[in-house]
Amino acid sequence: MSIHRPLVSIITPTYNRADFIGEAVESVLFQSFPDFELLIVDDGSEDNTSEVLAPYLNDSRIKLFRQENQGQSVARNLALAEAKGEFICFLDSDNYWPKQKLEQQVRLFEAHPETDVLYGDNVIIDENGREISRKNMSRYSGRIAYQMIKDNCVAMNTTMARRKCFDEMGGMSGKRRVADDYDLWLRLSAKYIFRYEPEYWAWYRVMEDQISSDKTRRFKVNEEIIRDFRRDYPDALSIKEFDRGFAHFHLRKGRYLGSAGRKAEGIKEIGKAIRYAPLEYTVWRSFFAVLLK
Repeated sequence: MSIHRPLVSIITPTYNRADFIGEAVESVLFQSFPDFELLIVDDGSEDNTSEVLAPYLNDSRIKLFRQENQGQSVARNLALAEAKGEFICFLDSDNYWPKQKLEQQVRLFEAHPETDVLYGDNVIIDENGREISRKNMSRYSGRIAYQMIKDNCVAMNTTMARRKCFDEMGGMSGKRRVADDYDLWLRLSAKYIFRYEPEYWAWYRVMEDQISSDKTRRFKVNEEIIRDFRRDYPDALSIKEFDRGFAHFHLRKGRYLGSAGRKAEGIKEIGKAIRYAPLEYTVWRSFFAVLLK
């Protein structure tokens, strides 16, 4: 079967990741699918990122943009505005891809034209590139807004999305310095069809200085995101689905606080879950689990 050869735009924001960005870029250059542009946005790096990137800029498919430090969301939006591809992918500068990633995804879009956003699983690695885990959370296909309200199941670095999604619904909101990927995929889930494939499409590096490692802050921001979503896209789900999704979110937060030794706060969160879904068995089971800790 002849493969349709669209242009794929790959967006890589970077800030002080000179130790890793070479690996990210090379994983793009070694792709079996050659029709791509790699848009790198240096978000005000203070290390030797420029020197590391210089040799790669001889490849006409690679474009480098620089801005003062304004965060990943602003960097990604800058690249989105410059992107010319039919499809958009995101690769963070401390992560990297398997060789077949783009080719497999373009083939899947060809085979499943109803799909708008395609995504898969991560291999979790540490700072030194050692594999930590291949265990991933539950992921879903189709209209996934209900699952997304509960938790962000879309792995950013594994995605490929149609350009029209961003043309029609915008890019990163930029409202917050954390979890803007969750905000993006949740908004897109209001309108588009997602497809999950159980393929490891990215190596995802976990480091101590990552913003996403602050779990308490992440819960706070995620709650703001789902409240915004309910306000802005009230027709995305039924009232009951919204309520059950919110209950599940507060359950997760309550269980986390309980396990972190913050029992009173955990019980308070599960109390919120009970108000949203008073007849759900799992809500009461979690309540007693935290209460009896």
